[in-house]
Amino acid sequence: MDSEKLDTIAKPIALVVDDEPLIRMDTADLISDAGYHVVEAATADEAFEFLERYSSLQLLFTDVQTGGDLDGFELARKVAKRWPNIEVVVASGARMPKEGDLPSNASFIQKPFSAETVLEALKTHFPNGPGKPRDIG
Repeated sequence: MDSEKLDTIAKPIALVVDDEPLIRMDTADLISDAGYHVVEAATADEAFEFLERYSSLQLLFTDVQTGGDLDGFELARKVAKRWPNIEVVVASGARMPKEGDLPSNASFIQKPFSAETVLEALKTHFPNGPGKPRDIG
């Protein structure tokens, strides 16, 4: 996807990262139904490369274990440091976050998750609606 096309999208943009195609598709559908334009990536490495080219999104939703060099916790920390305006949701059914795993702009949900759990996480990050982050301060 080129940056010109992303710039013309009226909806807020979310990047969904999961190495399991069916889980990634289901999560992308949930987030799309919540009012986001969704871009998908199979690995955290692929997601980071995408963000280096197109960092104009509002939400990163990532699994922890995605294959590649980066895991979801590392991706969340890198994104928080480089693009602090991007809200982050990290999910895993295998690993719980330890102290220091999650940056301050990230939340964690455990897999398997329900649609309600995903929507609640989105409301926590965007209480004013899709793409409108919470007031910090």
